[in-house]
Amino acid sequence: MVREVTPQVVDIGPLQCGGGRPFILIAGPCVIESRDSALYHAERLRILTDRLHIPFVYKSSFDKANRTALHSFRGLGRDEGLAILAEVKRTFGVLVLTDVHSTDDVQAAAAVADVLQIPAFLCRQTDLLLAAGHSGRVVNIKKGQFLAPWDIKYAVEKVASTGNQRILLTERGASFGYNNLVSDFRSLPILAQTGYPVIYDATHSVQLPGGQGSASGGQREFIAPLARAAVAVGVDGLFMEVHQTPERALSDSTTAYPLDQLEPLLQVLLVLDATIKGRERTSS
Repeated sequence: MVREVTPQVVDIGPLQCGGGRPFILIAGPCVIESRDSALYHAERLRILTDRLHIPFVYKSSFDKANRTALHSFRGLGRDEGLAILAEVKRTFGVLVLTDVHSTDDVQAAAAVADVLQIPAFLCRQTDLLLAAGHSGRVVNIKKGQFLAPWDIKYAVEKVASTGNQRILLTERGASFGYNNLVSDFRSLPILAQTGYPVIYDATHSVQLPGGQGSASGGQREFIAPLARAAVAVGVDGLFMEVHQTPERALSDSTTAYPLDQLEPLLQVLLVLDATIKGRERTSS
């Protein structure tokens, strides 16, 4: 049985996430490919989300330390990547989320990013969770593909033990091996039992881990229906990797959502969100 809990509202800069508020959108290319790419995607996404009145956090990683193969593109490195994210913030006034993979990353990333993201594979790494919590930044914990949704409470406890209650939880599918992930939508209300806002990762959830041998594959055609389903459940936010030309993306090319197809999907999601949360949609 799902019990009633008091949902917490997490402040992310001037935005608020959770407590029945409109969903936030966390979006951007998987990895920082170049300065020009980051600025281009941030500008396009800022314009789009402003037009649709969607609270927006720009997402991109300075290092993808969990690539399948040794020689896969990982990013531009911490110093250059964070400098680009800082420029994105200054230029477009957006909030920024990026991954941290080690305790050494936390202080530098926290100086730039508004949200520190714990990658799914690292969601049980105690030292990393504690360091992120001590940073004072919002901490987005991605639920490991290997983790039952009720077990995320232990990761939450680690961050909360630092006195930091600014926590988001992200569902990204469960792994059963054999190059496949499955989204169990029961996990969304289960994660919500922690009281913290729940985000649904609509793009990583369609990954086929190792599905291309030395790289992960994916089923982009299922991103939109899964995003609609998650919003219908009542999530507090959506996480989507988007790219101008997905087939040329240097990371997660098979699961990045085409930037030029994002607006019509978001328009549908806004209607669903308003219906589920019982409010009138703000006209765009």
